[in-house]
Amino acid sequence: MEKFRTFTGVVAPLDRANVDTDAIIPKQFLKSIKRSGFGRNLFDEWRYLDHGEPEMDVTQRQLNPDFILNRPRYTSAQILLARDNFGCGSSREHAPWALQDYGFKVILAPSFADIFFNNCFKIGLLPIVQEGKIIDQLFHEVNETEGYALAVDLEKQILTTPSNAHFSFEVDAFRKHCLLNGLDEIGLTLQHAEKIKQFEQKRREEQPWLFS
Repeated sequence: MEKFRTFTGVVAPLDRANVDTDAIIPKQFLKSIKRSGFGRNLFDEWRYLDHGEPEMDVTQRQLNPDFILNRPRYTSAQILLARDNFGCGSSREHAPWALQDYGFKVILAPSFADIFFNNCFKIGLLPIVQEGKIIDQLFHEVNETEGYALAVDLEKQILTTPSNAHFSFEVDAFRKHCLLNGLDEIGLTLQHAEKIKQFEQKRREEQPWLFS
């Protein structure tokens, strides 16, 4: 997992509340446990005018010109601005996978569904909770300013706008430590590799019949 320290990215405003995981990545695409390859079908039913299936070539599909991510000013966006209860619905891990694979590194919303929120941290995608009035302000500024970008400083827990306004945000200390050091669950486990090796060796000596 990549380390997350400071980052500046263009913001795309998804002005919808209660965006569920089936909207983020529809069920027909959940045919792989790899974390890659889902970005092309992110928000599939909103991005395209036809019904999508896994074997389809997305380059041949017709884009929905009214969907926010299809507008040229947001094609390079890496921060998603959303509304309440983002990521609700089923607990599929593929939803944060699809967002990250598309290119998003940060999601801002007034609230998130708990399981989705937790799954984001496991892959290095940063979900940030901000109070409603700040989210409203950001929506207004993003809509008014093409190329609107936010700077995210995880270590200081500060968001900085193009006008140099600063907003603090909260993040759990353990999750912050993992993001700053690029540690997913496997990485955390490998920090104890020597102790695990010693335990396995002792187990082989004391219970050799388990390994015969």
